[in-house]
Amino acid sequence: MEKRVRPVGITGIGAYAPERVLSNADLERIVETSDEWIVTRTGIRERRIAGPEETTSTMAVQAARQALEMAGVRPEELDLIVVGTVTPDMVFPATACLVQDALGARRAAAMDISAACPGFLYGLGVASQMVATGLYEKALVIGADTLSRITDYQDRSTCVLFGDAAGAAVLEPVSEGRGILGLELGADGSGRDHLYLPGGGSKHPASHETVEQRLHYVKMNGKEVFKFAVRVMNESTLRVLAQAGLTPADVDLLVPHQANLRIIEAAVERLGIPWEKVVVNLDRYGNTSAAAIPLALTEAWRAGRIRDGDLLLLVSFGAGLVWGAVALRWGR
Repeated sequence: MEKRVRPVGITGIGAYAPERVLSNADLERIVETSDEWIVTRTGIRERRIAGPEETTSTMAVQAARQALEMAGVRPEELDLIVVGTVTPDMVFPATACLVQDALGARRAAAMDISAACPGFLYGLGVASQMVATGLYEKALVIGADTLSRITDYQDRSTCVLFGDAAGAAVLEPVSEGRGILGLELGADGSGRDHLYLPGGGSKHPASHETVEQRLHYVKMNGKEVFKFAVRVMNESTLRVLAQAGLTPADVDLLVPHQANLRIIEAAVERLGIPWEKVVVNLDRYGNTSAAAIPLALTEAWRAGRIRDGDLLLLVSFGAGLVWGAVALRWGR
């Protein structure tokens, strides 16, 4: 007899962004650019930058505490912590282990997922399956990145894009018809050279030469990433909706990856979803990688844009090239 899986949903969310604001005007004094150039091409007006004492794990802990409080879950009740990040505090141990210790979640397993911007959705995919099968009861999924630490502020094409933040969600069993209704995680490794960080791994370990060649900063082919993003956001969205027997007309709120306003506009136009159903906050935060979706989701919740029973569509893309999409019925 096939074992029945349980519906799993989000019961608590939270987010954190550093206090320091880096505006377009600030960037004009750092690199050859302008507010008009940045806004026209990206829609970004400012982004948050972590302070000297802030790290990916400290931001993750701030977001996690909010999510746990909303869910009414104590840290010691957690069975699993998953952190999606490409900017861990260190190569190892996992940033999730540092979060586990800071929260006091002594009985929780802990691991990181390196899936770039869709890291939070990859975390949802992994953790939700463990809760659905009954292996675990309560999981904490975090998307957190400190991209300012790997941003080349001499590269005008990339330094205007990125900011720092963290977002978190608690996953638990929910009532029938609620929770995750559709899920897709995908990858196309042939596009790896369109968005990558060459230095610091086993291929180009840290050395004087890699530092001098600025290999420890993000490199991006913007045109190729743009084409990939628009295509995959549309296709993956339709596939996860089809899994749930739904269409774009059924979506109450679309929470897309916050990388570029033109990418979001192109994807939304193809899907035919009204603009008032789309969450956009990249003008204030820039691209915060794995934190982007949980940060936007938390802001939408706080603004009263999410109601019980709403169908949410979360979709992201990033380095790999990878993507992820989740159709979620909100509520317990």
